[in-house]
Amino acid sequence: MSPLLAADPDPSRDTSRDAETYTPGDRPSGDFQSFAKNFLENHCTDCHGGSYPEGNLTLKNLGPVDEINAATWRSIWAQVALKEMPPPDASSLDVVERLKFTDGIVHELTDAMREKGGFDAHRDPEKGNFLDHDLLFEELPDSITLRPTASPARLWRLTPQEHLTRLNELINSEPEFDPKRPGQRTRGDAVPTNHGGELKMYFGVDRIIKWQGGTVAYATAVKSIPAILSTARNHGLENYPAYYTVNSAEATQIMSAAADILRYMADGPLSIANPEQITDDPRTYEMKGDIRGLPTSLVYSTQEVRPITPIRELMRGDDVNDEVLEASVRYLFEAVTFRPPSEAELAEYIALTHDSVETLGKADGVVLGLSAIFLDRDALFRPELVETGSPDEHGRVMLQDWELGLAVNHALSYIAPDPQLRQSIVDGRMRTREDVRREVTRMLADESIRKPRVLQFFRDYFDYDLGGYVCKDTKALSATGVNAQGMTHYKAMFDATASTDRLVEWILEKDQNVLQELLTTQTVVAGPNDNIYFGRRSTPEERRTSVAATKAASKEAEKQEAAVIAALEQSIAELEVQSKESPDDKDIRKKLSQAKQRLETKERQHAAARRSRARTNHDVMEASLDGPMIYARVSHRSFGTGSLKPERVLATAPEGQRMGILTHPSWLVSHSDAMDNHAIRRGRWIRERLLGGGVPDVPITVDAMLPDEPKHTLRERMRVTREEYCWTCHQKMDPLGLPFEMYNHAGVYRTLELNEPVDTSGEIINSGDADLDGEVANAIEMIQRIASSERVEQVFVRHAFRFWMGRNETIHDRPVLQDAHRAYQESGGSMNALITSLLTSDAFLYRTRETTDTKQ
Repeated sequence: MSPLLAADPDPSRDTSRDAETYTPGDRPSGDFQSFAKNFLENHCTDCHGGSYPEGNLTLKNLGPVDEINAATWRSIWAQVALKEMPPPDASSLDVVERLKFTDGIVHELTDAMREKGGFDAHRDPEKGNFLDHDLLFEELPDSITLRPTASPARLWRLTPQEHLTRLNELINSEPEFDPKRPGQRTRGDAVPTNHGGELKMYFGVDRIIKWQGGTVAYATAVKSIPAILSTARNHGLENYPAYYTVNSAEATQIMSAAADILRYMADGPLSIANPEQITDDPRTYEMKGDIRGLPTSLVYSTQEVRPITPIRELMRGDDVNDEVLEASVRYLFEAVTFRPPSEAELAEYIALTHDSVETLGKADGVVLGLSAIFLDRDALFRPELVETGSPDEHGRVMLQDWELGLAVNHALSYIAPDPQLRQSIVDGRMRTREDVRREVTRMLADESIRKPRVLQFFRDYFDYDLGGYVCKDTKALSATGVNAQGMTHYKAMFDATASTDRLVEWILEKDQNVLQELLTTQTVVAGPNDNIYFGRRSTPEERRTSVAATKAASKEAEKQEAAVIAALEQSIAELEVQSKESPDDKDIRKKLSQAKQRLETKERQHAAARRSRARTNHDVMEASLDGPMIYARVSHRSFGTGSLKPERVLATAPEGQRMGILTHPSWLVSHSDAMDNHAIRRGRWIRERLLGGGVPDVPITVDAMLPDEPKHTLRERMRVTREEYCWTCHQKMDPLGLPFEMYNHAGVYRTLELNEPVDTSGEIINSGDADLDGEVANAIEMIQRIASSERVEQVFVRHAFRFWMGRNETIHDRPVLQDAHRAYQESGGSMNALITSLLTSDAFLYRTRETTDTKQ
């Protein structure tokens, strides 16, 4: 194999200047090997070609773009796309030449890796910022030609939340929207996680009127189905069509779940319980032995609360009624795909069910036959294939009818289209941009139409919902001042996620300056644990004062309690004497019994008071969070004392200590690790999500570990990232993450670290906006500066584009992004205006059928 920088077949030919104009994403004309050779020689080999190359990367003997050299070429692509190479002071590089080079690498790697695992780094949502922000929002060179945008035709797999919510519609009747309690769970909302963070659908919880056993026993006894479809990402946007499919293991689980669902649709709790467990008088059902955690420990009411469907009638009797079977197939197909079946699909599933019944008998045959519908392509994927329709002059086909209507529905909702949208589809009124605008505007304005996809965008964007999944070292967690016993902290984080969800929706209800409000609001939705988590870490002197005050108060309380007990004991002693003297006096015996009961009650109360005083948290000065009642969305009434409660208060955060979601414990803990804060991850979040910058992947040769030095602060241990080889990337992250050291890794505000004043200084470097750059004293000052930036708004719009289009933006999406940003600005920061602009854009409405096109 000959090196790329060996002989050039035509050294005099400058392929970078072949054309006067260039369309980004196209394969550059001419021989890429020659073009790349000239590019590297002109811009790179001065630093990466000698005996001591920069970064230990030599390009002197670099081979062509193939499987062997793919890792190096991928690194070159990232460095050039991010404008890290060549550095501005080393070589001037024309915009078009840079684009031709990076586009060429993408095309070459796509070809070279097609049969070897593929290349799709340019499609990765984490690489979306590799596209220079200025190319989207500043002036373009005249030599760049844009094409009308479209998204590729595709199959878009359902998310776990969407799939589970869709299945939940078959067996549970969720409450309708209550405008007096808009935050409580409503039909159409995503199925919430339980207090342990598990995403599950439970059978018939609303019918359970009695159970035996505690929290774990009850959770074990209730029949449930966990989320089956999986996702690979822990941070950031997840729902990209190119990243997920359905494997055989998931298909097997779906079939098993389908059988349980169908039996429950037919028989209700009788499919999982014994007849004697179905009663409105639980006293008639005697539970024998230790059966905690078993389905037989539950009692269900006789009231039917599940949706009543044709499946129930189909399963009655010994024979299959063809008319009812057809109705069942029609119902079930539309319930899981959101569209009516074609005549061919209807005939196929009816025939399959008849065949299964002949082989297995009616009960098992019907279940097996209908279970296949749960594996229908459209039950697991959102098809946007534009198989009908004529392409325009640019090769684009507009979504129509059911594809367009369902695309709009999926953009906002997890359940089937509401009657008005469905009727618009059936009537042929989902075929134009204005049709889409009409329905999107109507749906966004109607609170009763739940829109969990909007909330999911903010979860994916902010990453505030991960705190309960960050495993904490018990000793390190205890040192933060919060309760580290058992699952207390993790439950508090799932509670915090529900609270932040509600805050997001509360700000969306006002729909003004949404991003700025989320970044700067002093309002918090607070639950029972938040007085601690929003509190301030005590100084040693404050802790000593608190301990002394508690001891003094305890001593006085014990003295008073002892006096009360002594008085009661004296009274009892006197009454006992009187009782002995007058054994037949009923009044004395009654008084004696009452005195003994009062003594027993007082002893219990005093014991509880002592335990409460012993639990006084001297490590944290609790915040005072009071305000009007507000409700947050939590899982069904379940799990006894482990349940999450919907009641919250709308409070104000301590002044000078908090500002916006980035200072809430839910976000801070989500961006921490087992032992400490994660300043690098926090800084990377700021760099990518707010400033629109990119950070190359960590080279495999780098040992990305901080030294284990418990007597040193995190800032001191991060000295290793300031070494020359590391600092090129870390200067983009560390100064942005270290200002959050004003909070410990449980999210509690602090002024000291290792008994020294905590260093919260930082700096915004090379943000792309000169007004943003500069030193900051702490996280609050940094947030204040960032929140008012137009560039930050534009980056926010870019992330919204990615979420709702399911792909990274290209230069050709420039008009769409600018229109969306303009709509957001002119509406006063309305999320509804931003979403409407995106969903009526060409990128949303049009598809191209070349699904393997590397341009997208």
